[in-house]
Amino acid sequence: MAPIGDLLALSPDLLPLAETLADWLGRSRRVFDEQLASELPPVAALVEHVERYHGKMLRPTLVMLAGLAAHPRAGQVSPVEAVTQLLTDSHAKIGAVCEMVHLATLVHDDVLDEADVRRRGATVNHLRGNEAAVILGDYLIAGAYHLCSTLPTQRAALSIGRASMVVCAGELLQLHHRGDYSLDEPTYFEIVDRKTAELIAVSAELGAHASGADDATCANLAAFARKLGIAFQIQDDLLDLTGAEGVVGKSVGKDLEKAKMTLPLIHHLATADAMLRGRTLTLLEQARAEEETRRPVDVGPQVMRLVESTGSIEYARECAKSLVSAAQQHIVGLAESSAKRVLGVLARAVVERAF
Repeated sequence: MAPIGDLLALSPDLLPLAETLADWLGRSRRVFDEQLASELPPVAALVEHVERYHGKMLRPTLVMLAGLAAHPRAGQVSPVEAVTQLLTDSHAKIGAVCEMVHLATLVHDDVLDEADVRRRGATVNHLRGNEAAVILGDYLIAGAYHLCSTLPTQRAALSIGRASMVVCAGELLQLHHRGDYSLDEPTYFEIVDRKTAELIAVSAELGAHASGADDATCANLAAFARKLGIAFQIQDDLLDLTGAEGVVGKSVGKDLEKAKMTLPLIHHLATADAMLRGRTLTLLEQARAEEETRRPVDVGPQVMRLVESTGSIEYARECAKSLVSAAQQHIVGLAESSAKRVLGVLARAVVERAF
């Protein structure tokens, strides 16, 4: 099991760390499985299905890499010894907690988006209906809070509880602005910071804290991960507009159908002349009407061509790249180590990925 091996192009000297990381992530997944195990067959079946949602394992990976990079002994031991000697049960549990909350948001997002595909398989709501999906998401969050209670301090429980509220507030803000074609960039970034970047930032912060890092180091790693999370979401927005479902691994075109304004669309509408803007708004309204009536007409390619004509695709890409560059400044002060180097590679891969 090597999720980051699918995402990163690592130099040969970093491969031992990636392989050992895969083992550690397997340990975190075992904690995940044990926490959510149920003697009730219908519940066990749903949990087994949602385990297919494990994708890039970004949040548990950040727990581990931040924990290694921030450890007082970072750089003093070999990459393999670092994983086996410096990481603890707390890191494994925190990784599982962050993944539980993340998967809960995916399950709930699929309900809101009426999505049929996730990780190249059927969504829970598609197979079992919205009611089962909503309750399964609640089950995952409850499991995360219960697991937090087994950690040595309340730090994780407080941080995860706060982050979960922030994520939900971001989703509510996004729902409030559905169909708002005048949405501006500051509001877009407020939504993304809350609904995507918050949990990613908390993952890195808690990983560093579990290694005994001081508050300043924890804050720097959280800031690194927050900017990374925003860039990650911008790339997701671009993939929803430009990607192919078979490559992305989930339903695409949902932002248009649900009238969600993303960065390339916001930039396009703000820079297009009146005639071009009118054509785009007509297509966006058509996409929303088609979603409501279930008419199988895809306006995505037309919208993409219009958005490309104003340079808005490239604008969004450059914004994501700029965020990645800014993120890397937050880890400059860390001691040199393989984990720090992998964090840098991970940052670049976020905006280069096609899935």
